[in-house]
Amino acid sequence: MKFWQKSILFVLTLVMMAYAGLGLAQAQTPNKLTLASAGLSLEKVGLGVYALVSSTDFPPADAAKIAICNGGIILSDEGTILIDPFQNKALGKLMLETAKSLSQGPIRYVINSHFHFDHTGGNAAIAAENIPLIGRGQIRSLMLTRNKDRDPTLTPPSIIIDNATSLWLGDRQIKIIPTEGHTPGTDVLIYVPDADILFTGDIVFNQRIPYVADGDIRKWQASLEELLQQYPEAKIVPGHGSVSDRQIVVQQQAYFDNLEELALGWKKAGISQEQALKEAEKVPSQYSDYGFQALYSSNLETAYQQITQASGQ
Repeated sequence: MKFWQKSILFVLTLVMMAYAGLGLAQAQTPNKLTLASAGLSLEKVGLGVYALVSSTDFPPADAAKIAICNGGIILSDEGTILIDPFQNKALGKLMLETAKSLSQGPIRYVINSHFHFDHTGGNAAIAAENIPLIGRGQIRSLMLTRNKDRDPTLTPPSIIIDNATSLWLGDRQIKIIPTEGHTPGTDVLIYVPDADILFTGDIVFNQRIPYVADGDIRKWQASLEELLQQYPEAKIVPGHGSVSDRQIVVQQQAYFDNLEELALGWKKAGISQEQALKEAEKVPSQYSDYGFQALYSSNLETAYQQITQASGQ
């Protein structure tokens, strides 16, 4: 077996381990979850705006009980909007309970920032309470095909947007903005203008190796630059990692710049993918404190395929 095939197999094994734990969890009655046991912290990031921040590495020690991604809660005088109800029904229920502890108002909508299972597996808990789910583009078809073996309670959104959309709850506007790079046509940003807070989904990872296997590195880079231009002072809630500001976007740009530099070097040297991945398999020292280290090898593979093998530069 070639080196790059081994690296892909390793990442897939880690992902399937997480999925296996998730499936077992859905089949059993879990113990009562709390924010602490789920590895989540509730952070007030603005007036009536909260982030549920996950502290886990990937794969988590227990995918049944530990949330992989970050979530969001946006309050208003006329109800609440939630973002990304985690990877299973039990964690989705925990998000609902947390939101209800913050406000007695109705939960109006839940938004999926993209199709990946760790952001949509909790949709079943939302649908059970007849709360509308919003997603973008081909999120339904990708969930139904790509997540069917990973999410035993698969529940795609019923409201699909294709363009920038605003939700008004009283005087509070919530903007849903399509973006590109992490997934094929399902990524959105969620922006709260009156608080200048941006939920990025997995367009931004903070101190985590990003998952790029479903993405387009150069489109992603363009989206990060646009994000910096459009939201220069916003507080940023990433898909994974702690809440911060534009600096984490700059850091992720540098990460992609390094990937591109590697890939162009391989192209100039005319080396094979197997050789390239073997030479660069060690995570660079500047990312030694990042989480999600197991994803690095698949990032190298994607960079080779998208940049090294591309015609022209």
